[in-house]
Amino acid sequence: MIHHIVLFKITEFDDELDKQKKIEELKSIFEKQSIKISAIKSYEVGANINTSDCAYDVAINSTFKSMDDLKAYILHPDHQYAIEKASNIPKIKVIVDYEVPRTSKSSFNTGKKEKVS
Repeated sequence: MIHHIVLFKITEFDDELDKQKKIEELKSIFEKQSIKISAIKSYEVGANINTSDCAYDVAINSTFKSMDDLKAYILHPDHQYAIEKASNIPKIKVIVDYEVPRTSKSSFNTGKKEKVS
């Protein structure tokens, strides 16, 4: 499984109200992706609730069965349209893609508590 994480930080805004408006606009643009593109296995869009100066403003957390599915999503006309529509919002974007083996388990999804020394 491939995890595709995208973070956006709004770089230009007049005040907090303007920043929140741009955050909501960005969320609205990308939230529609999950119902339009069949290659997506899971998809979440969220606005940051952390007030740290180094925090980003919007996150997209999505999963795909394979890199081919991720590439299909990236090239999909609806995704390209969303990118174009969001291009008027001044922002920084960072992306992380990583693979999780199907047999991978962590303490988060097994319910086991890790011993802390």
